[in-house]
Amino acid sequence: MKVHEYQARQLLEEAGVPVPASKIIETADAAAQAHKALGDGTMVVKAQVFAGGRGKAGFVKLCKTSDETREAAEFMLSNRMISKQTGAEGIAVKKLLIAEAVDIESEYYVAVVLDRAKRRAVVMVSKEGGVEIEEVASRSPDAIYKEWIHPHLGLLNFKTDRLVAALGITDKAQARQAGVVIKGLVTVFLKYDCSLAEINPLVQTKDGQILAIDAKMNFDDSALFRQPVLQEMFDPSEEDANELRAQEHDLSYIALDGNIGCLVNGAGLAMATMDIIKLYGGDPANFLDVGGSVTTEGAIEAFRIILSDSKVRGVLVNIFGGIAKCDVIAEALIAAAKEIGFEIPVVVRLEGTNVERARMLLKEASIPQLITADDLTDAAKKVCAKVA
Repeated sequence: MKVHEYQARQLLEEAGVPVPASKIIETADAAAQAHKALGDGTMVVKAQVFAGGRGKAGFVKLCKTSDETREAAEFMLSNRMISKQTGAEGIAVKKLLIAEAVDIESEYYVAVVLDRAKRRAVVMVSKEGGVEIEEVASRSPDAIYKEWIHPHLGLLNFKTDRLVAALGITDKAQARQAGVVIKGLVTVFLKYDCSLAEINPLVQTKDGQILAIDAKMNFDDSALFRQPVLQEMFDPSEEDANELRAQEHDLSYIALDGNIGCLVNGAGLAMATMDIIKLYGGDPANFLDVGGSVTTEGAIEAFRIILSDSKVRGVLVNIFGGIAKCDVIAEALIAAAKEIGFEIPVVVRLEGTNVERARMLLKEASIPQLITADDLTDAAKKVCAKVA
C-alpha cells in the first residue's frame, strides 16, 4: 500500500520530524484560500499522485501570490499528469498540497528500506538529495552511506551519529535536528510496518533549519489488518480498479502491457507462464493468480477482469490441479464460457488430479473458443500463434 505525500508528512510530523506548514485542497478556490491562510510568502503547489516526475511534468510549481496559486491549481486539476512513471495516458490529479516554500541551502537523502539479504531494515543517507536515489547509486554508489537497524534494539545512538556525519552536517544544533529526523523516520518505519520510508529531499535552509520537504512511504499489505490508521488513509481512486476488484474475490491481479491474458493457480506457476509466453514471442497482459482452490465463481470473475482489458486478444489458462481438481476447474471454465461468452481464443493447459476427466469435459462441451493444449509449451505456442 502507498500513501500520498501529505499523508506521509502527517506521519512524520507525529513522530517529531519537522515539516513546513501545509494544507491539502481539491479546488482552485481552496488553493488560493490556503495560500492566504499560510501567509504572504512563496508557496509550493504539488500534485498528490502515486507517481514520480512531478516537477519535470509541471505539476510542482512555486507561486508568489494567491492568484498564481489559483492558476497553478486550475492547471493541475484540469490536466492529466504525464511522466516516465505514468505512461502516455497520464493520471488525473484530484488533490494538491499547498506548502510553505523554503530557502534551501543544502539537500540530502534519507530512507529506511528492507535489506532482504541481511533480513533487517537499513537506513541509507546521501549528501545528494533531490534526485532519484537510483541515479546516485548508478553514478556514484560510494555516495550512499548505510547503517543497519538492530532487530531488537532499534537504531542505536552511535549509528545515528554516523549517519548524520555521513551527511556532512557539522553544526551541532543542525546535527541534533538531523538526528531527530533520522530517529523519527525509523520510528515511522517500524511502527507502521513500512517496506519503504523515504525523505527526499531533507533540506538545510539558509536560516539553519533541518526540514523534511518531501516524503514517500510504502507499507506491507499483509500487515494492514493491524494498522487502522493506514486503512483510513487508503485512497482507492489511485489504485487500478481491476486490482481492487480482484482483491474483493481473493484473486491476485496485476495489469501489464501485453495482449495475452493469463489465468494461473500459484504465483510461481504464473511467473513461469509469463516467461514462456515471452519465450515464444508473446506479451502477457496480466499476472493473475487464482490461488490453490479455483471455484466457478472465482473463475468467472477472473475472466471478467481479464476480458475487461481491451488489449487482450487471447487467454492462456495454466492450471496444475492439486488441491483443486482438474475436472472441477474444467467445469468452472465451461460455466465461465457460457455465462460470459468468449469472443477470443482461450487456450487451456490442465495437469494434475482428474486431468483425463477434465479433458473429456472440455471436449464434450464443444466450445470453439476453448482450445486444449497437451503441455505448457504447446499452450504457449498455440496462444501466441492465435494473437500473432
